[in-house]
Amino acid sequence: MFRDLDGRVALVTGASRNIGRSIAVELGAGGARVMVHAARDAEGAEETAELVRQGGGQAQVVLGNLTEEQAPARAVQSTLDAFGQLDILVSNASVRPEANVRSLDFADWRKVMALTLDAAFLLVKAAIPALERSSAGTVVLIGGMTGHSGAADRIHVVSAKAGLTGFGKALAHELGSSGITVNTVAPGLIETKRTTADPAHHASRSNPLGRRGTPEEVAAAVRMLAGPGARFITGQTLHVNGGALMV
Repeated sequence: MFRDLDGRVALVTGASRNIGRSIAVELGAGGARVMVHAARDAEGAEETAELVRQGGGQAQVVLGNLTEEQAPARAVQSTLDAFGQLDILVSNASVRPEANVRSLDFADWRKVMALTLDAAFLLVKAAIPALERSSAGTVVLIGGMTGHSGAADRIHVVSAKAGLTGFGKALAHELGSSGITVNTVAPGLIETKRTTADPAHHASRSNPLGRRGTPEEVAAAVRMLAGPGARFITGQTLHVNGGALMV
């Protein structure tokens, strides 16, 4: 098996299920040792870690609510304590509730911003010293297609995901001199397990391939950006949406 990430350590947030889980498993399959983060779902996070181990990798679990100011730094420190280094940071944790702007209150707006955008900022701030020590420091932000296309009843989610794109570009400028790459992966409609019904805007979306993507296809994009062949790629957004933005 091609182990392009041998010797690397990755922290993946929001990795107890769906896209985050697939990213953790994919990076582990590439040879990375993986810290699996979840807010509260210890069982789901441990299931992800076990999947990494079954694939021949090493994994541990860290829990923490990333909307708490010190929690992102604790997740980074836990990774360093467990594995001694950090080379790949994947900021995936997010929430995607629906609410019309007329009924959306500021507290709910802030919940989305805090987890999607603020936590990414705090994670990167905490991780920079370790990433600078790495010979292949990598940050991958998980954005979303609606951050580029827009969507009704998701103004808080769309704004946060669009903010990640600008955040990543600014970071790429600032961290490039340290050899750290920063890119965003923007999934389109992905076949994930949801605890609620599909968002209303999904019904109006289509793409040339005529199907939804899989979490594994998003994970493959992340692995590519974290690998040795992507060291000259930074400040970019990689769209994984079956061509939906062309429709």
